[in-house]
Amino acid sequence: MANLMWGLGILIFLIGLLFSIAWHELGHLSTAKLFGIRVPQYMVGFGRTIWSRRRGETEYGLKLIPLGGYIRMIGMFPPGADGRIAQRSSSPWRSMIEDAREASYEELQEGDETRLFYTRKPWQRVIVMFAGPFMNLILSVVLFLTLFMGIGQQVSVPTVQEVSQCVVPAGKSTDTCPPDAPLSPANKAGLRAGDTVLSFDGTKVDNYPQLQSQIRDSAGKTVPIVVDRKGERVTLTATIERNTLPAMDADHRAIKGQTVEAGFLGITPAIGVHHLSVGESADEMADMAEHGISSLAALPSKIPSLWHAVVDGTPRSTDDPIGMVGAARLGGDVFAMDLPATQQLAFFVQLLAGINLSLFLFNMLPLLPLDGGHIAGAVWESVRRTLARIRRRPDPGPFDVARLMPVAYVVAAIFIAFTALVAVADIVNPVRIN
Repeated sequence: MANLMWGLGILIFLIGLLFSIAWHELGHLSTAKLFGIRVPQYMVGFGRTIWSRRRGETEYGLKLIPLGGYIRMIGMFPPGADGRIAQRSSSPWRSMIEDAREASYEELQEGDETRLFYTRKPWQRVIVMFAGPFMNLILSVVLFLTLFMGIGQQVSVPTVQEVSQCVVPAGKSTDTCPPDAPLSPANKAGLRAGDTVLSFDGTKVDNYPQLQSQIRDSAGKTVPIVVDRKGERVTLTATIERNTLPAMDADHRAIKGQTVEAGFLGITPAIGVHHLSVGESADEMADMAEHGISSLAALPSKIPSLWHAVVDGTPRSTDDPIGMVGAARLGGDVFAMDLPATQQLAFFVQLLAGINLSLFLFNMLPLLPLDGGHIAGAVWESVRRTLARIRRRPDPGPFDVARLMPVAYVVAAIFIAFTALVAVADIVNPVRIN
């Protein structure tokens, strides 16, 4: 049964991924048609075509490998300097340029002279190329809002889930207390599972992070604790012990490998659901975007750890990049776990939202063959033409993006090699969740 659920989780993830790809390409398709550019193909996936239908002048299809997609627009690059679409050169770099130029005219038909991509104004080309990543951004925002405001976030609440029996340093189990371990302050005070802390040392408790901070700052103090116990207000007294505890960051998350000496009460909080407001959701999404940008910038530094994960079997870090193979495995793992359906749904929504945000950020890099590279070319053409007009010089004409194709091939080769490394790491040494 677990294997069946694992496979179902992967299938659901692939459906979500295919929708994200199709949604991205729909942005390119709709704006290209809006500006009168002819689009012979709209494809989701790469490789062999497994299904296609022609509607009007466009063939819509699904290909075997669900790791991307594309639309084919005619006239992506302007003709060569001599006005010809195809020419040949003995230079391998020049051949790359000419092959790319010729490929963009493969399906040229009579009457298409006015429907070529490069003939559109620079701002129109920017819109066409930006529309794809922008669709991913829209989908990411919708999914994050669904997660934060609809499903809600799991948060610790000031209700006691469990009372520690004794005082032990961080990382040690409290299931079996050592003979010399003192009883925990919560145990001595008579706190019970199910008690909700209303006030601590005379201060009203609004949330668990506040309570946690107060406990940590009260080492050695004897404080009154008011709890709600099955509808009855009960006042207890506890002497807060000093203990070695995990260090916490500004967001009240444990810092791996760091400890501090702080106050210890000995309670494990229960988990509740918090539905964020629009403002709180916007703050969360801003943090996600900032984290996405920093993660994108850090990708080159992750290559050594990925290599060692493949070659030496070094355990993967939780901040290691994962590819679509790894994401699919995580989807399967979560679906196979004995978790409430709302938690499984929340994970899938967050996973797809993160993927769409990553697709937006990655595609906006100003490098060919990414969308950002074409956007940068159109912007440069606009700047160049504007400067020529100001200086009263002849119009320099369209910027020949095809000249950058050798760079595009290098970028594509690096990206393919990195993707392959991540995929192998995801297969032989995957990131695991608990």
